[in-house]
Amino acid sequence: MTLTLMIQGTTSDAGKSVTVAGLCRVFKRRGLSVAPFKPQNMALNSAVTPEGGEIGRAQAVQAQACGLLPHTDMNPVLLKPNSDTGAQVIIHGKALSNMEAQDYHAYKKRAMSAVLESHQRLSEQYDVIVVEGAGSPAEINLRANDIANMGFAEAVDCPVVIVADIDRGGVFAHLVGTLDLLSETEQARVRGFVINRFRGDIALLQPGLDWLEERTGKKVIGVVPYIHDLHLEAEDAIDKRQQVSENATKVAVPVLTRISNHTDFDVLRLHPQVDICFVGKGEAIPPCDLIVLPGSKSTRRDLDYLRSNNWDADINKHLRYGGKLLGICGGFQMLGKAVHDPNGIEGDAGSSIGLGFLDMETTLGSDKTLRRVSGQLIGSGAKISGYEIHAGISSGPALDNAFADLNSHRDGCRSDDGQIIGSYLHGLFDESETREELLRWAGASEIEDLDYAGIIESNIDRLADYLETHLDIDALLAP
Repeated sequence: MTLTLMIQGTTSDAGKSVTVAGLCRVFKRRGLSVAPFKPQNMALNSAVTPEGGEIGRAQAVQAQACGLLPHTDMNPVLLKPNSDTGAQVIIHGKALSNMEAQDYHAYKKRAMSAVLESHQRLSEQYDVIVVEGAGSPAEINLRANDIANMGFAEAVDCPVVIVADIDRGGVFAHLVGTLDLLSETEQARVRGFVINRFRGDIALLQPGLDWLEERTGKKVIGVVPYIHDLHLEAEDAIDKRQQVSENATKVAVPVLTRISNHTDFDVLRLHPQVDICFVGKGEAIPPCDLIVLPGSKSTRRDLDYLRSNNWDADINKHLRYGGKLLGICGGFQMLGKAVHDPNGIEGDAGSSIGLGFLDMETTLGSDKTLRRVSGQLIGSGAKISGYEIHAGISSGPALDNAFADLNSHRDGCRSDDGQIIGSYLHGLFDESETREELLRWAGASEIEDLDYAGIIESNIDRLADYLETHLDIDALLAP
C-alpha cells in the first residue's frame, strides 16, 4: 500500500517545501520509491518538465531529492499571479486560462478532479508520496472547496504533520491556534508537529514541548535546528545571501513586480567572484558591470513599472559608460521596440513601447512555449542549456544575429556593438561554459569554476542528515 504523508504549515514559509525535500531524500536513502506532490501551488518560479509541462520550482527540487525527473503529476494545479486578484491557471502542466479569484474559487471542484487523477497515478508507482500543503490550513475564508490542504487530506484520507517556524516567534500559538481552527475529523488526522529553525539549547524548550503535547494530545515529532547557509532554490522570496571576494563582477537585477524565475540568479549569488545586487522600488540602479532584466509574468505592466522607477534612464546611462545589458525572457522582450498583447494574455489588451535597444517586436499569443533545450553559443561554441516558458513570439532584424544555436531552433540575439544580449532561456547561468563566457563578456577575468549541481545535491543531503537526526522518522512512516 502506498503511504501518502502530507506536510502542512502554520504559515507561508514555515518550512514546508524544505521539509518535503529533505524527507524525500531520507525516504529514498531507506530504499523506498518516493515522489513529491503539491496539489495546488501559487508561484512565479516554475520549472519545465521533460514532457513539456510547467510545475512549481519547489516540486522540481523535491523530485531531484527523490532521484526523479520532474513530472506534471507532481504539481497538477499551478497558479501564476498576473495581478493582485487574478492568475493564470495551469492544469497538468498546460495553461488553461486567466481567472479572477472568484472565478477560480468556483472552478476548484473541477481542479480537484485533476488533483486526484495525478495522485492516483503516483500512488500506482511509488511506495511513499510526500505532499506539500499551501499556506495554512486554517485560513477560514479558503476552507470551502479547499484542494490545497485539509480538503485534499480528507479526500485521500492521509495523515498530516504540521510544521511551524520558531524563529519567527509565537510557535506555540501558531500550532495550537491552527489545530483549534480545524474540524474534528481534520484534527484527528494530524499525526504531530515539527518545530523548524530552532536556535539555542533544546533543554530550555523542553517545558514548552511537554505543554504542547499535553495541551493538544499530539506528538512533537521533532525540533529541527536552524540550518545556516542552506541553499535550495526558493519558490517565492528572493534569497539575497552571498559572500563576495574583492574585485568581483558587479551585477544589478531590477526586481520587477511580477518577476519570474528569479532562481536564474542563484548560481551568480553563490559565485564568490560575483557581487549581485537586487534593486528594489524607488532605488537607482547602481554602477555595475552588467544589468540583467529578468523574466516577468506581466511584461507590459513591468515595463511601466520599470519606467516609473526611472530604471530606463539608469540603463541608458549604464550603456553610455560601456556597461553590458542582458535581458532574459520577459526582460528580453522589453529590449525591443514594442510588446503587443492583442488578446489580453497577460492583462489588458493593447501594445506598449519597448526600450528600443533591439530592432524587434514581440506579440503575445495564447500558445505558450514550454521546452527544455540545449545547444551551443554562436561564435564560441560554449555549451548552453536551459528551459523556455513564454507566451510571446519575437520577430525583427535583430534576431538575425542570434545568441545561441539550440537543438531545434536559434535563440535570442546580440546587438551589433556587442553590449546587449537577449535570450528566452531561463537557467542560462547554470551551465559553467555559458556562465564563464557571459561573465567574461561583462568584464571578468580568471573565473573560478562553480559546481552548481553539486552544491544543490550536497545541500539536499545535508538537509536530510538534519532531519534524520532530529525527527522521529519511524513515526512519520507508521501506517
